[in-house]
Amino acid sequence: MTKNIFTLILCVTLFVSCKNDSKTETVTTEVDASKTYDQNDGLITLKGDFIYDENQNAAVIQTPNSIYGVVVDDNMKALNEKVKAFKKEPTDMVPVTVRAKRFESNKEDAWQFFVEIKETIKVEAPNPEQNDVIKIEN
Repeated sequence: MTKNIFTLILCVTLFVSCKNDSKTETVTTEVDASKTYDQNDGLITLKGDFIYDENQNAAVIQTPNSIYGVVVDDNMKALNEKVKAFKKEPTDMVPVTVRAKRFESNKEDAWQFFVEIKETIKVEAPNPEQNDVIKIEN
């Protein structure tokens, strides 16, 4: 009887462990996103959704765990040009992978961390099945 209970608990544990493993492979965590690619240059690699608002002259990258303000400079504007090809609406966020310098903000009303983009690694098309946009029409 004890042996059967032990076997049942072991099977359930293995099933749950395997189920959780598949989830961790498909979801990028902040730890994975902040690892550098074989370079020890003080930059981090971020994978997240990028948006730039020209009216506010402000940009952000949203990772699964954080939101970073982005320094508006030539590298950010070059990234924005690549992102425009994937946007249907001005408010669309586009998945990007960039290498950037991260620093803490010195302003109280700003994001906790800012990044200065140094290199664009990849720009991807947004997932068409992800429907988390709210539109307000007049």
